[in-house]
Amino acid sequence: MELSTSILLTIALAPLVGCLLAGFLGKQIGRVGAHSVTILGLLISCGLSFYVLYQITAGGAPVYNHNIYTWFEIGKYTATVGFLIDRLTAMMMVVVTFVSLLVHVYTIGYMADDDGYQRFFSYISLFTFSMLMLVMSNNFLQLFFGWEAVGLVSYLLIGFWYKRPTAIFANLKAFIVNRVGDFGFLLGIAAILYFLGTLDYATAFSSAPTLVGKTLTLTQNTHWDAATVICILLFIGAMGKSAQVPLHVWLPDSMEGPTPISALIHAATMVTAGIFMVARMSPLYELSETALSFVLVIGATGALFTGLIGIVQNDIKRVVAYSTLSQLGYMTVALGVSAYAGAVFHLMTHAFFKALLFLGAGSVIIAMHHEQDMRYMGGLRKYMPITWITMWIGALALCGVPFFSGFYSKDSIIDAVHESHRWGSGYAYFCVVVGAFVTATYTFRQMYMTFHGKERFKVVEHHGHHDAHGHDDHHDDHGHHEPGVLSHPPKESPWVVTVPLILLAIPSLFVGFFTVQPVLFGNWFGGAVHVNEANNVLGEMGKEFDGSLAMALHGFTQLPFLLVLAAFIITTYIYLFNPSVADKIKSALKPIWVILDRKYWVDDIYFAIFARGGVKLGRMFWKGGDAAVIDGVLIDGSASTIQRIASAVRRVQSGYLYHYAFAMILGLILLLGGYWLVGQ
Repeated sequence: MELSTSILLTIALAPLVGCLLAGFLGKQIGRVGAHSVTILGLLISCGLSFYVLYQITAGGAPVYNHNIYTWFEIGKYTATVGFLIDRLTAMMMVVVTFVSLLVHVYTIGYMADDDGYQRFFSYISLFTFSMLMLVMSNNFLQLFFGWEAVGLVSYLLIGFWYKRPTAIFANLKAFIVNRVGDFGFLLGIAAILYFLGTLDYATAFSSAPTLVGKTLTLTQNTHWDAATVICILLFIGAMGKSAQVPLHVWLPDSMEGPTPISALIHAATMVTAGIFMVARMSPLYELSETALSFVLVIGATGALFTGLIGIVQNDIKRVVAYSTLSQLGYMTVALGVSAYAGAVFHLMTHAFFKALLFLGAGSVIIAMHHEQDMRYMGGLRKYMPITWITMWIGALALCGVPFFSGFYSKDSIIDAVHESHRWGSGYAYFCVVVGAFVTATYTFRQMYMTFHGKERFKVVEHHGHHDAHGHDDHHDDHGHHEPGVLSHPPKESPWVVTVPLILLAIPSLFVGFFTVQPVLFGNWFGGAVHVNEANNVLGEMGKEFDGSLAMALHGFTQLPFLLVLAAFIITTYIYLFNPSVADKIKSALKPIWVILDRKYWVDDIYFAIFARGGVKLGRMFWKGGDAAVIDGVLIDGSASTIQRIASAVRRVQSGYLYHYAFAMILGLILLLGGYWLVGQ
């Protein structure tokens, strides 16, 4: 039974309808109306997405690939709106709509006292619509529309509190860095159109083998392989969207947006768009070993080096942000060794436990009156038991502890890299294994500083004016109250916050155990992902796979888990029994701490070269071109020339009679002299 077009249109458009109602009729329908229409839209979209996934996997529905609307036709080029629904798309649709639905519910509690309540719901629904258009598209033009739309909405959301200078700086930074990546992405799509003559996925992928041997000639002596150029350009787009080194600098700053956004954009959906795109383009990437090595090295660098920065962060949300950068590096590494299924599998498990960690962090921030500095927390587990337990589940999944969902996806990536012989795989293996230790270090440090040990905040009754949520502090940078001083003791968040945490904790625990075998080793994606036989590292690993239980038990003896255990022992000793050691380590390793605290100076370099350089270049053009040439010579110059002539001529008109008599006599003499000369 084929999937119905009307169902697919409903999935995509239901969030858009909610967005428009909440956005344009926000005042008329009020707060309850705004969250009701958007959540209803997401509920419909999520329910139908689960139905589509069921039909594609168990219901025997064939792959759906149809154009619904033709936008324009120019010669042999056509631009259409259409849907390609296979197992890869169906899984992404479920992840996007499920996490988005929970974020919508959570937002009711988190944004309860915010002035922009209706606007916020409108934006997050528009974001979900954009993301669905991206993953459901069957052509490059629609992919690009979704790609740009999620970028635009993320700009609106990161700068949601537009009275904060830091938020405006962060959203501009995100927008500009993404423009750099999108420029490469657009060139990649243009190269596909140039070489393959189509924007349709199916046609492009079927004719992909014709790229072999084709080159792009830039000068007489430079010939670049066409497939490599296309794949690297497309991946530059993914580097911007999925925050890969060196285009990663926007993601930590984007924590300036409200916490539900951090969970939606930076855990489950937007940042994984690049990973999804490369997996979707697997028939092209399999043609270029060079491009895959490029992907592998970039991903490995991000997996280790951005994770290290997380160890020195004190802001609870920024720790999770750097952990996202690191995990995106793991997914990219999987793409680089042709383990596309492994990358998408980690994308799926990561969406659940990372959204859980972000929303858990938000729950803590609510309880602490919007204090985000972990140095002023501690001992919160007795006040917030649900947040504490669910965040520990997310933390253990993130660290890759056996039996948790993160273990199955993360360890599979590490094994796939070990199995690969591609150029760069040795370096990548080192990065992902050491990354396991780094991940565990900053995660356990975060959990201990927040929930365990002695309380590092004090409660002063009636200290200043705060409500239960502390939302009156939103429009200040981290609130205007004294750090670590609360007007009343922290308490567990309301049910609209804790229910999404529980619903995310369940898949964080179990989804990996039940899905690892079919997704990684059962050719679950079918024709959606293409891997050359020579590159099939997951196929090699599948020969030794004995089931989820055996894999987890074997995991306890493997190097990644031993490193996690070592990190657990070290952080437990430091943060539970001897906190002064942390300061001693910091002063002993001061140079390394400075490097990490300054984020390897990447931001400073960008700011010095591109931001300040751009301003200086603009000023040079303004002073040299605009002021000196255009204003000085062309506009002011011509005016001043006429003025000089006019002022000289004006002197002749003095008003004195003898001046005019003298001029008449002089004129008569010149006239007679002229006649005489002519007569001669």
